[in-house]
Amino acid sequence: MEISKEEFAALVAEALETLPEEFAKRLENLSVEVQSSPDPELMRRYKMRGPRSLLGLYVGVPLTHKSVLAPWEYPEAIYIFQDNIQRMCRSHQEVIAQVRATVLHEIAHHFGISDDELDEMGY
Repeated sequence: MEISKEEFAALVAEALETLPEEFAKRLENLSVEVQSSPDPELMRRYKMRGPRSLLGLYVGVPLTHKSVLAPWEYPEAIYIFQDNIQRMCRSHQEVIAQVRATVLHEIAHHFGISDDELDEMGY
């Protein structure tokens, strides 16, 4: 299922806009970027495998690991991979749901929630 880059970016923005204010205000130093797919350099840098199955990636130090004694690491970012999400979805509604789920999943990592914890919570 393919949609335009503009519509996909709008879905990502919409997912971010639905966050409660207490979470949204903690995203001020975090960029969220849409990319077609993970580039090889990104995959090497973060020792990631399976570039076709990677839907999103959080790059940064989770808020639960930040210290007032340590400098902030920049840039902190969430990457959402359009081609991979579209490849796994069969309908427009599935794309909408998967974009939202992926954005929220990566934001959860920003707040220090691990993949195992997300699995336990049913995400």
